[in-house]
Amino acid sequence: MRELDELREKIKNMEHIEEISHEIDNSKKKLAWSWVHDVDKQIEEQTVKLLKFKERIPACQERIDRNAATIVELKKELVEKEQKARSLVEKTREVTMMKEKLERDIAQAVTLKIELERDHARGTNVLKNMNNRVKQLQTQIDDFQMQYMQYSQDESSKNENKMRQLQEEINSLLSNVTRLKEDEKGLSEIQLGIVQSITQMETEIEVNRKRIFQLKSHIRDLQQRQTHKASTFGGQKVLNLLRSIDRHQRRFKIPPLGPIGVHVQLVSESWSFAVECALGRLLDAFIVSCHGDSVVLRECANEVNYRNLQIIIYDFSKPRLNIPDHLLPSTAHPTVLSVIQSENPTVLNVLVDQGSAERQVLVRDYEVGKSVAFDCRIQNLKDVYTSDGYKMFSRGSVQTILPPNRKGNVGRLCSSLGEKITEMELEIADIKRNMSETTEHVKKPVADREDIESKIKDLKRKRVDEERFLERKKVQLEDAKKTSADNNRGTLSDTSELEAEKMQLLVDIEEKELVLQKTNVRLTKALQDEHDRRACYKDFIDSVYSEVGSSNILDHEIELAKEKLHAAEQDKAHYEGIMEKKVLPDIKMAEAEYEDLQKLRQENFKKASIICSQSEVESLGGVVGSSPEQLSAKINKLKRKFHQESSRYTESIDDLRALHDKKEQKIIRKQQLYAGFRVKLNSCQKALDMRWKKFQRNAVLLKRQLTWLFNEHLGKKGISGFINVDYKDKVLSVELTMPQDASRDTIKDTRGLSGMYSFS
Repeated sequence: MRELDELREKIKNMEHIEEISHEIDNSKKKLAWSWVHDVDKQIEEQTVKLLKFKERIPACQERIDRNAATIVELKKELVEKEQKARSLVEKTREVTMMKEKLERDIAQAVTLKIELERDHARGTNVLKNMNNRVKQLQTQIDDFQMQYMQYSQDESSKNENKMRQLQEEINSLLSNVTRLKEDEKGLSEIQLGIVQSITQMETEIEVNRKRIFQLKSHIRDLQQRQTHKASTFGGQKVLNLLRSIDRHQRRFKIPPLGPIGVHVQLVSESWSFAVECALGRLLDAFIVSCHGDSVVLRECANEVNYRNLQIIIYDFSKPRLNIPDHLLPSTAHPTVLSVIQSENPTVLNVLVDQGSAERQVLVRDYEVGKSVAFDCRIQNLKDVYTSDGYKMFSRGSVQTILPPNRKGNVGRLCSSLGEKITEMELEIADIKRNMSETTEHVKKPVADREDIESKIKDLKRKRVDEERFLERKKVQLEDAKKTSADNNRGTLSDTSELEAEKMQLLVDIEEKELVLQKTNVRLTKALQDEHDRRACYKDFIDSVYSEVGSSNILDHEIELAKEKLHAAEQDKAHYEGIMEKKVLPDIKMAEAEYEDLQKLRQENFKKASIICSQSEVESLGGVVGSSPEQLSAKINKLKRKFHQESSRYTESIDDLRALHDKKEQKIIRKQQLYAGFRVKLNSCQKALDMRWKKFQRNAVLLKRQLTWLFNEHLGKKGISGFINVDYKDKVLSVELTMPQDASRDTIKDTRGLSGMYSFS
């Protein structure tokens, strides 16, 4: 049996070697088809890749079509704006004629006003003379009445004295009221002058306060520029944008360049303001190398809430542009390009392409600028900028001069920021000193104004009291006149000529006052007419300026439309280049690789079909999840294991199996013989057991019979006892108790008994 187990162990090991050999064969079959499966995977991947490449065509074509539509719209918009600009040029002539007409109307209104003022002055003088004559006549009448009163003193002396006293009181009161009015008017005029002076001082203080705030804000900006030069061109937003660009640095093919102003230096700082007016927002722009980088930069700008960021796409590999002399303005004055410097040629190229820096001429003063812009007719000249910021240009027959924009952040290209900060701080100190002096000066006028207001209130109160008292005296005088009416009839008849002349003068005075009033109305109307005409002229001038501004805005919009058109054309050309140079070549290359993979699959399929069929490989579990490299490694490992196992055994597995069958048959025969002997032995053992049981049963019965008979025999003699038979030790023992023995001891030894009791 041990030999058989050893044979079985050897056979099992040999079967394991067969399994390894079989597994090697199956792995070779799988390896053959795994090359087919691997090529299929590559074909699937190449198909997906090809589809992705083809998906780029609609997106790229959509961008091209969108830019083409944009170009059409921009061209249409540019034509409309140019037509509108030409219409504004024609309207300029009408504006000039209208301006001259309004100036003539104002001159006529001023002439009429002067004539009416002269007529009013003459009428006022005549009326004054007539009033003086009335006073003289009244004096004569009063003198005559006084003479008459001396003749009739006895009759009406008392009444006349009363009337005279009342008249004197009335005259005194009239004089007091007039004086109080004049005093009140004089104080009001003084008060008005003081109020105007106070208002002027307060306005000056407020202007100085605003100027200090502006200077401090500008100083903070300059101090921030000293710390971060980039903040000059966008403030805190551009600093946040630069930090965002650093965080997303790996997403850019080439790091963006900007702001442009950081990379620009001036040859002479005297042109700082003019260059800033010429380049404008272009100094705040960023430059990227491709459209993808512009998208990433726009995402960074949106992340830090930097809206309306100007991004320029430009080829960084281009060398600095070499502009021929015949394309530059033919003038001795410098251009913007000639007064700026930059270590980066891309910045200068962008300023030329986007800002026309080579065609913008700089001059020192206004008159020279007009001569260069309008009189010389210089070729390749776009704009002329003066050192104080005036912009001059000619488009066709239209000549335009734009004032400098002082609201912008100037001095951004200056390098001597410390000197500017010192100058501004000194200016703030001077303004504060002037404000302190003005504040001290304004205290006295305020006190004087309060004092005059108090005096005016006192005068007004006194005047009102005097006027009330005057009215009472007039009523008393009228009553006295009625009383003495009869007594004065004779006097009236004597003074009738004087009274008639006086009445005629009063009538003439009324007529003159009416004429003067009409003249005054005409004068007021003339003044209003002059004011209205001047206002109309001012509104016209404002509208003209607004139209000029709209013309300037229109020119700016035309330039902006041209820039947008240029940008759209560049974008369209960019995507067309991408389509021709990248998208279509990638698709062709992917299709060629796809065809090569199809040919390779056919070859691998033929080779694999020679080794085995695909269904056989599928029945073996397929090749999904196993690469050719893995299967090759597995086959090599199995071969090494097969050689190692095979070297341990010299016999063949068939010999071992034959020897195993022979020994197994021999063991079976011996087992059958052993089983026959075992049956016979079991029969003998069974018979022995049965006889032994019968013997034991007979022995027990014999022992009982012997005991019963022994006790019966002894009982007859009065002896009690016990007999025991031990078959194992082959001993028979007896115990007896004698009846005559007083000790009642038990006798165990039969030799102590008498002969009559002994037995064997």
